[in-house]
Amino acid sequence: MQIGTLSARTGLSRDSLRFYEKRGLLQARRSDNGYRDYPEAAVQWLGYVRTAQQLGFTLAEIAADMPLLSQGEEAGPALRATLARKLADIDERIAALHSLRNELASRLAETPETGASCPLRQT
Repeated sequence: MQIGTLSARTGLSRDSLRFYEKRGLLQARRSDNGYRDYPEAAVQWLGYVRTAQQLGFTLAEIAADMPLLSQGEEAGPALRATLARKLADIDERIAALHSLRNELASRLAETPETGASCPLRQT
């Protein structure tokens, strides 16, 4: 299918599709006239890419997992481990943000309404 059709079926812009192709996340054959010709499987693949991005995976992480996805059910344990690692990363970031929030709230509480004291000085 041509890029316009793929764009319409996935809701992704043509520029996004070209970007994914440059990053190696999407492959197209070139017809004799130079048009990109994407396989039908590209629609499902791009759905996976978008879902993975929404779950916090970077394009580099998605690209690294591409070989796993071609393994089908056999990739289950490896994909599960990948998801568990991402969950642990997110938990670490949440903990760091919670700590940062507490520090900011503490400094805000110590700052008079007049702003006479700078809350950004090291304590």
